[in-house]
Amino acid sequence: MAERKFPSTVLALGATSAIAEATLRLLAERGARFYLVGRSQDKLHAVAADLHTRGAAGVATQAMDLDDTAAHGAMLMAAAQSLGTIELALLAHGVLGDQQEAEANYAAAEAVLRTNFLSAVSLITWLANYFETMKQGTLAVISSVAGDRGRKSNYVYGASKGALTIFVDGVRNRIDRAGVQVLTIKPGFVATPMTAHVAQGPLFAKPAQVARGIVKAVEKGRDVVYLPGYWRWIMVAVRMVPRRVFKKMNM
Repeated sequence: MAERKFPSTVLALGATSAIAEATLRLLAERGARFYLVGRSQDKLHAVAADLHTRGAAGVATQAMDLDDTAAHGAMLMAAAQSLGTIELALLAHGVLGDQQEAEANYAAAEAVLRTNFLSAVSLITWLANYFETMKQGTLAVISSVAGDRGRKSNYVYGASKGALTIFVDGVRNRIDRAGVQVLTIKPGFVATPMTAHVAQGPLFAKPAQVARGIVKAVEKGRDVVYLPGYWRWIMVAVRMVPRRVFKKMNM
């Protein structure tokens, strides 16, 4: 089997997230070129400067709110033109939301679903068609172990990630045969600004640890990766708990 060519042009959506930034640093060391998209131009400039110091061949940035799905097409076309060819697209944007607020207020729940699922569907649809036409490329999407089973502590966030996982599964089933890698990334607890308010126990990983797992999964052509790897077995155990028992548990 021919050795996979590692992607050298990278589109990062949600590029200022802790996991994305740690991943991009590893890719910069390989001399990749980047198109970075995020909400804050100041933060994007900081990430770009850091990537340049680590060996990036080039970095372009675009500030935008990825909830604005009407603007996705123009942004993605600009990214493809800037890079020449998008070889790797990393979807890393998302929000945790406030579970209690979402329980009481539909608008809060809808906002989580819009960012984590609906905006991702728009981006993935365009990128899937692009990669399918190119008959190559890697589409890497950060989902979450929270999408494996609904739990009272975060079921709105979990529902957004569970729906995303199912959508990506379907996209993979459709375009894998065109030579496109579609990778679902399922991190567990990660010490990032998004989880800064959560008490951090021994299961928390650092963004750099997750980033190494992402790069390895891309390199090996994986379909799904739990990061760190022990989350695969934790979630097997969680899914195996009978519903009559699970519904009485505080998780």
